[in-house]
Amino acid sequence: MNSTASTTPASGARKWLALAALTLSVLIVGLDGTVINVALPTIASGLHATSAQLQWIGGGYLLALSVAMLPVGRLGDRFGHKKVLLGGITLFGLASLAGAAAGSPAGVITARAVLGLGAAVIMPLSMAILPRVFSKDELPRAVAVWTAATALGMPVGPLVGGWLLDHFWWGSVFLFNVPVAAVALVAGLWLLPSDDGLTAVKAPFDALGAALGAGGTIALVHGTIRIPTDGWTSPGVIASLAAAAVLLTGFVRHERRTAHPLVDLNLFADRRFRVGTLIAVFVNFAVMGILFVAPQYLEAVLGNDSFGTGLRVLPLIGGLMAAATVSESLVPRLGARTVIPAGLALLAAGALLGATTAPGDGYGFTALWLGLTGLGFGLAVVPATSLVMGVLPETGTGSGTSLLETVQQLGGTLGVAGLGSLLGYGYLQRLDTDGLPAPAATAAGDSVTGADAVADGLHLPGLADSAHAAFVHGMDLVLAGCGILALLASVAAALLLPRGSADGAATEVARSVPEPAESLI
Repeated sequence: MNSTASTTPASGARKWLALAALTLSVLIVGLDGTVINVALPTIASGLHATSAQLQWIGGGYLLALSVAMLPVGRLGDRFGHKKVLLGGITLFGLASLAGAAAGSPAGVITARAVLGLGAAVIMPLSMAILPRVFSKDELPRAVAVWTAATALGMPVGPLVGGWLLDHFWWGSVFLFNVPVAAVALVAGLWLLPSDDGLTAVKAPFDALGAALGAGGTIALVHGTIRIPTDGWTSPGVIASLAAAAVLLTGFVRHERRTAHPLVDLNLFADRRFRVGTLIAVFVNFAVMGILFVAPQYLEAVLGNDSFGTGLRVLPLIGGLMAAATVSESLVPRLGARTVIPAGLALLAAGALLGATTAPGDGYGFTALWLGLTGLGFGLAVVPATSLVMGVLPETGTGSGTSLLETVQQLGGTLGVAGLGSLLGYGYLQRLDTDGLPAPAATAAGDSVTGADAVADGLHLPGLADSAHAAFVHGMDLVLAGCGILALLASVAAALLLPRGSADGAATEVARSVPEPAESLI
């Protein structure tokens, strides 16, 4: 690889266009992860899908995404990041086309699983390409833009889905991805750096490691998906989590002993990677919890439709983008050890402020704490990701980013499961169903939307008021949990992040990030 530090104006412009291509691909992944939630009721009526089938439309995507992410990084290191990434974008587009044309719930489930495989390729390998395009000084800015794109898709998904369903049939939420994937594919072919200068990993593929990792991940994700409906103590959940513990322990032992591991667990020996990854997991856990409860509150309690709910979650993204803008200048001056704990403290402050929400509070208060959490999210996750990226070896970048993304994904999955259980506990604790027939009480206890339906059917406005107050109580518990976790992470970051010079993460990244090739093609 050419290690020339200077670039011509043309190559400078091309690398930002290349970043646009990468962010477009991760944007559709983030969007697709949430857009389906809006379409589930329409799919249920149009295809006569059962509740179990609807659950697997979401769960199949999550399982495929979590399982495939570890091995695709190694495949990218071996066969070329660009080749495998473009293959993933193509797969994503084709699966979207198949989903739009599906005529049965099984077809939609299959399409969603293949979409998960495509997403598993896109997320880590798009990140792995960043150090090959940007210099050590530009990498934090590129990471900030990439991170903002991944986060933007989550709240925008319901917004786009709501608009599409208002104007078209349910398959439009799949069809929407096709032209976007086509643009990302063409842009990637034209703008992304060639794999010719990449030192390929020639070691044999670790099939046993892949099988152990996949089995453990399937068991962990399957168990956590069932927690909100079956409970933590159900035999199926306990068996799944126990199998996950055995398989993942076997995976770690095998990876430490084999000569050609699927992922390099020695990366955790570096404090920057270890602490940076831990912080990213904590942040992902907290933010996924916030994004789990906030849209439900905006829609079920404040009465917004899907489109309006998506718009009203945007203050979180606005805070993130503002933080991404300022973090680039703050980290070199103050150091990562100052900026990251401050960001986590802001995230904690926003979540704890949200935990004081009362049933009568309006959207203005929600916008305030959402914006504050977004600001803290950006200040924490962007420098932490840059820190981790700086540790990755040039010949194993895909494997390293796959490890980071997998750990984050599992942390987010566990967060939604655990916090979902906490939300359910708080809701049932305050819900008043005295005097209701047993079927009506069960329906009201299932969800706040179920309680609203019962209240409308039986003309019981008091039940709706009770359900809304109960949901707010459960949401407050979730936000308090997120805030406490973020606060503990802030203390841990202040104590555990390595001491560095004044420029903090910028210096640390500079030690190991190679200069990009002068030409991107």
